[in-house]
Amino acid sequence: MRLLAALRAATLLALLAASSLWAQTEQMDFSAWEQLASRAETAVETRDVSTDALEDLRADLSDYRERLLGVESERDPRLATLQAQLEALGAAPEDGSEPEEIAQRRQELQRQISQLQAPLLRAEEAYSRADGLIAAIDEIIRSRETERLLQRNPGLLDPRLWAPAISSFFEPFQRVASEIRANWSNEVRRQTLLDQLPVILLLIVLAGLLVFRAPKLVDRLGVWLRSKTRRGTGFWSSLLSLLRLTLPTGGLLLFVLALSMSGLLGSRGSTIVFVLPVMLFVVLLARWLAAETFSSDDEISTISLTQERRTEARYYVNSLSWLLAFNTLFAYLSEIGEWAIETRAILGFVIHLLCGLILFRLGQILRQAGPLTDDAEHDEDGAQLLSFPSRLARMAGQAAMLVGLVGPILSLVGYVNIADALIFPTILTLGLFAGLLLLQRLTRDLYHLVTGAPLDEARSLLPVLSGSILMLISLPVLALIWGARVADLTEIWARFQAGFSFGETRISPTDFLMFAIVFAIGFVVTRLLQSGLRGSVLPKTRIDKGGQTAIVSGTGYLGIFLSAIVAITSAGIDLTALAVVAGALSVGIGFGLQNIVQNFVSGIILLIERPISEGDWIEVNGQHGTVKDISVRSTRIETFDRTEVIVPNADLVSNSVTNYTRGNVLGRLVVDVGVAYGTDTRKVEDILYKIARNHDMVLMNPEPFVHFKGFGADSLDFDVRVILRDVTQILVVRTEINHQIAEAFKREGIEIPFAQRDIWLRNPETLSAGLGNKTDADQTSDPKEPSS
Repeated sequence: MRLLAALRAATLLALLAASSLWAQTEQMDFSAWEQLASRAETAVETRDVSTDALEDLRADLSDYRERLLGVESERDPRLATLQAQLEALGAAPEDGSEPEEIAQRRQELQRQISQLQAPLLRAEEAYSRADGLIAAIDEIIRSRETERLLQRNPGLLDPRLWAPAISSFFEPFQRVASEIRANWSNEVRRQTLLDQLPVILLLIVLAGLLVFRAPKLVDRLGVWLRSKTRRGTGFWSSLLSLLRLTLPTGGLLLFVLALSMSGLLGSRGSTIVFVLPVMLFVVLLARWLAAETFSSDDEISTISLTQERRTEARYYVNSLSWLLAFNTLFAYLSEIGEWAIETRAILGFVIHLLCGLILFRLGQILRQAGPLTDDAEHDEDGAQLLSFPSRLARMAGQAAMLVGLVGPILSLVGYVNIADALIFPTILTLGLFAGLLLLQRLTRDLYHLVTGAPLDEARSLLPVLSGSILMLISLPVLALIWGARVADLTEIWARFQAGFSFGETRISPTDFLMFAIVFAIGFVVTRLLQSGLRGSVLPKTRIDKGGQTAIVSGTGYLGIFLSAIVAITSAGIDLTALAVVAGALSVGIGFGLQNIVQNFVSGIILLIERPISEGDWIEVNGQHGTVKDISVRSTRIETFDRTEVIVPNADLVSNSVTNYTRGNVLGRLVVDVGVAYGTDTRKVEDILYKIARNHDMVLMNPEPFVHFKGFGADSLDFDVRVILRDVTQILVVRTEINHQIAEAFKREGIEIPFAQRDIWLRNPETLSAGLGNKTDADQTSDPKEPSS
C-alpha cells in the first residue's frame, strides 16, 4: 500500500503550485474560517477524532493557510502611497503646536492607513492560528503512529492462536464465493449479466489482446524503431520493455472491470478484485527492474556483477515481487477488516521470514558489486577503486542484510508493525535505487541516440547533473516509502512557499525567482553591451587599447551592479532592511577583508587612471614583464622567462612602478666601452659616433652622444648613449652594436684592455734563503741508499 501512497502523492505534489495560485486569487471568507478554526481547536482539545478525520481537518486548514498567505502578500498599493504622505508631514511636535490643518490631515492619513492594514493584520493573525493548529494536529497523528508501531501483537509464540488464524485465513474468500453463488441465484442479477454481456465480452477480448498479443506487437515496434535510428544505444529496447510492463497491467484492469460489470462478485468481491491489477503491476515492475539492472548484457546492466550473481539476483528479485504483491493483498484485507489480528500476525511472520531470507542473500550479492577485471584502478593502499553505483550497491547490500536479520526477529516476538516498517520500505528503496540507475542509463543512451557518440562519463558533467537531478526528485518518494505522510511533504512545500521574514519584508520563492530572472536578463544585456563595445564601437575610436579595456571592464562592473539593484527592487526586497546587514559586513570588511577591499579599490583606480595598460612593459617589485590582464583584484604579468606573476593591485598603486612603454615605445640605450691607455681618444670617438648613427633603430633627434667618462684603473672609459625607436628591442640593438664595435676596433688595431696585476716582492733575498734551508733539511732527513 506504500507504493499506492507514493503514486498518489506524486500526483498531488505536482498540483501544489497550481493550487497555491488558485488560493491566492480566491476571496477569503473569514466567517467560514472562524468556524473551521473552532472545530479544529475542539478536535485538538478532545483528541477523540479519528485519524482520517484529523487528516481531512488538516487539509482544510492547510487550504485556508494558503489563502491567508495570499492575502498577506497582496498589499494594497495605496498603503505605500499613504505612508509616504505621512512621512512627508514629518513627526508631530511634542508641544502640540502643529497647525490645525496639518493635524487633521495627519489624522486622516493615519485612519486610512489603519483601515488598509486591518485585513493584513487579521490575515496575519489567522495565519499564525492556522499554523499552530496544523502543528498540533501533526503532533497528534505522529503520536498515534508511534503507538501503532510500538504495539505488540500476539505472535507465533502462543500456539493457541494458530488454529483460529488458519481458519480466519479462508473466510474472506469463502464470503466472496458465497456472494457469487447468491448473485447467480438472483434472477435480476442474471438478467443484468445478460444485458451487459456484449460489453463484458468486448472488455475480455481487449484484455486478452493486451495481455497476450500486445507484447509481440511491442517487439515488432522495437525492431522497426531500431532500423530507423542509430544502433548500439539501447534506448528503444529499454523504453519498449517498459511498455511491455504497462500493457498487460492495463489488460488485467480491463478484465477486472468486466468482472465487476457482471454484477456477480458482490460488494466485497468487487472491492478485493481491484487489488489484482496492482499486484500484477508490482510483479511486472519488479521483473522489469531486475531484467534491466541485472541484465546478462554488460552494456545494459547497471550494477557490475558476474553473470552467475546476476542470474541469482534476478531470481531473488522476482521472488520478492510476488511476496510484495501478496503482502499488498493481505494488507488490504486486514485494512478493510476481513482478517483478525491473529491471522495478520501469523501470516505476516511467514512473509517477513521469507522476505528476510531473500533480503539477506540479495544483500550478500550486492556487496560483491565492483570491477570484474583485475586491471581496474587501485588506490594508494592497493584496494580497487569503486564507481559510485558500486559503492551505493555495497551500502544497500549491508543495509538489506541487517534488515533481513532484524525484521523477522521483531515479527516473531509480536512487533509486526515495526517489521512491516523495516522490511517492505527496504524492498521499495532497493527498487527505487534500481530505477534511478536505470533512468541515468537511459539518459546516457538518449545522449548517444541524439548525438551519435557515446557519452564519456569520465569527462562529461552530464552523468553528474542527471544523477543529482534524479536524486533530488526521488527524495519525496523516498520519504513516502519510509512512512512520511503526504501532509508532511505538503507542509514542507507550504513552508517553502511562505519564505522567511527579513525585517518587515517577507521573502518568498517567487521573489527569489523574480530576482534570478531580472538579474539574469541584466547580466546578459551587460555582456551583450560589452561585446558590442569591444567589437564594434571602440575599435572605430582613437582610444588606445588600454582605454578600451578600461571602458569595457567598467561597463561590466556597472551593469552587474545596476542589475543587482534592479533585481532586488523587482523582487520587492526593501533596501533599507539591508542597511543592518551592510553595517555588519562593514565590520567584517574592516577586520578580515581589508586586503581584498584594498585590492578591489586599487583595481578600480587602475582602470580609471590607467597608469598601466595591457601590453605595457613594466617593472614592479624587481620583476620585469608584460602586462597581460588587469582584473579587479590583481594584475597578471608575463615575465621574459615566460612565467606568470600575479601582482595585487594594491602593490601597483602604492609602490613604485616603472613603465617602459607608457605612451610610446621610445627608450634610451647606454653601451659601455673601454680602450687601452695610449689609444687615440678622438679616433675612438669618431668610430663610436659612426656605429651609432648608422644603426636603423637609433633616432637622430636627439642625436647619439659619445661620452668620454674618464680614466679608469685599467682603461680609458667611454659610453655610447642613443635613443631607440622601440625599446623592446634593446637587447637586440645592444648585441648588434657590441658586435660592430668589436669589428671596428679590430680593423683599426685598437686594443680592448682587460685587468692585469703585477706582483712586487719587497725582500726577495729572504724568500731565497728560506727555500735553501728547506732543501738542506729535506736532504738530511732522507739520505739516499748507496748503490750496489
